[in-house]
Amino acid sequence: MEKSHSASYAAAGVNIEAGYEGVELMKKHVERTFIPGVVSDLGGFGGLFAPDLSGMAEPVLVSGTDGVGTKQRIAQLMDRHDTVGIDCVAMCVNDIICCGARPLFFLDYIAIGKNDPEKVATLVSGVAKGCVQAGCALIGGETAEHPGTMDPDDYDLAGFSVGIVDKSKIIDHSKMAPGDVILALPSSGIHSNGYSLVRKVFDVEKADLGKYIPELSATLGEALLTPTRIYVKPVLAALAAAQVHGVSHITGGGFYENIPRSIPDGLCARIEKHAVRIPPVFSLIQKAGNIPERDMFNTFNMGVGMVVIVSPDTADAALAALKGAGVEAYALGQVVSGADKILLV
Repeated sequence: MEKSHSASYAAAGVNIEAGYEGVELMKKHVERTFIPGVVSDLGGFGGLFAPDLSGMAEPVLVSGTDGVGTKQRIAQLMDRHDTVGIDCVAMCVNDIICCGARPLFFLDYIAIGKNDPEKVATLVSGVAKGCVQAGCALIGGETAEHPGTMDPDDYDLAGFSVGIVDKSKIIDHSKMAPGDVILALPSSGIHSNGYSLVRKVFDVEKADLGKYIPELSATLGEALLTPTRIYVKPVLAALAAAQVHGVSHITGGGFYENIPRSIPDGLCARIEKHAVRIPPVFSLIQKAGNIPERDMFNTFNMGVGMVVIVSPDTADAALAALKGAGVEAYALGQVVSGADKILLV
């Protein structure tokens, strides 16, 4: 069948044929993510997925949506677009795993000033990498060309994921009790939050992002673009091995906003600040921006991308399961009685 073409639409700045080319280029990346349950191929009006519900008494769907945020400005300045897709997936699947849900599929949305098929395919390659890490399928998406409203080189990447969990296995915060152990799952770096402050601190529009920073063992740009770690498989391993009473994804708002979201009333997460293993990039940000310590813990993950709260008698089993899944977790504190929800000491 002949591809559609509109000279008038092209004159307005929208290249339909570039969209077709982009789809062809991204197919090899998308197909790497296909898992049992994928029904549809690219090109339909909707992504189809048939979940395996065997063994589930009351299946519950869990969804999450997010974007990369202003971290993608670093990618644009460096003209490197193969990693931010991982961030996009991570910000969604790391949220839904906090309920105990296993991600099933992901869809992305790319708004771009001028449709560059190679750039779009590279962005989707990163999304595919993230989906493989999360064990979910990339079953669809959308690329929208926005001439006149976005600069030609600009884009915005967002997406959403749907997961599933048996109702009886949804993480039950009501079982949390004083003495429960708070485990830290290390981050890969800044992840995808706080970049408005990061960009201000380093004045990235003028900075030499290719400058090697010895304490980071990388260039500034490489350190700032380090992809968000995806915790789906490690957390699923912990859930299978231990009594998990809470999981928090440490994103914007840092410790102070995110850890309390899994703490019931009457309990408090007592965090030992000296136990936090802070990567050098955060010390560099704090020093360069003269940022108070509380603001650092209230904006960034500070090296802790995820917190898992477990019963004290299963803490060792949880640590072993996490290590087996590639995460060197460690004890960060414990749950105590109190009204403050969180206390950093």
